Amino acid sequence: MSDAPRSHGRKSLRPSLKPRELMDASPALARAWRAQVITLFPEAFPGTLGLSLTGKALQEGTWQLDAIPLREFGEGKHRNVDDTPAGGGAGMVLRPDVMGRALDTARRGISPAAPILYLSPRGRRFDQSVARQLAQTPGVTLICGRFEGLDQRVLDHYGIAEVSMGDYVLTGGEIAAQALLDATVRLLPGVLGNADSIEEESFSHGLLEHPQYTRPAEWEGLEIPPVLLSGHHGEIDKWRHAQAEEITRQRRPDLWEAYRAKKERGE
Repeated sequence: MSDAPRSHGRKSLRPSLKPRELMDASPALARAWRAQVITLFPEAFPGTLGLSLTGKALQEGTWQLDAIPLREFGEGKHRNVDDTPAGGGAGMVLRPDVMGRALDTARRGISPAAPILYLSPRGRRFDQSVARQLAQTPGVTLICGRFEGLDQRVLDHYGIAEVSMGDYVLTGGEIAAQALLDATVRLLPGVLGNADSIEEESFSHGLLEHPQYTRPAEWEGLEIPPVLLSGHHGEIDKWRHAQAEEITRQRRPDLWEAYRAKKERGE
């Protein structure tokens, strides 16, 4: 691999075997969707976000990722970022003064219209509609939780919304942040390259996706449904829609009821 810099339109990149270098010393890019992640483990980024389509979009400057090391804003010689819970209890809590300094620094480099989100199991459930909303903003600042959580005063002072990736608890918010960013970045214009893919995938119309098939036409005694080989696109669309409805009805009653309610309202 050559060490010569390459131009990708809005910025130059030096080829590297380390995806994190895609984020290092990167000035703000004009019109790029910007993601900031405040974390104790900046080395976790970009992680899988540096691969495939999201990685290609990161290289091309469609979006920008800044991992902000919380430890750099810590207290004292040892850069302490946490302390014991007020009122007693197990574990440690991220300090408000430390997180406040990190947020103040981060927000100087992003549009005020970009929301601040704290990844927390008690937050609003993240779903496709939230991803679509985020993709319409200039970017986002994400706070990765650790230990017993974050001092509530930070959430109150900055008006931070809490977002949950599901009804389970992770060791920290880094994996959740990557999932949220992957779901959002793929919706940015030009990232997928095929707008039809977004329209047809799960949750786009309130339904789970229909089954998919490809060659060979027969495998292990199982055949592709004949309608998909008919060339009749109207019948194929009807079959796919019926399949999506049935799968949603069986597997996700909550989505099915919401879908039926929208149909009854004529939405």
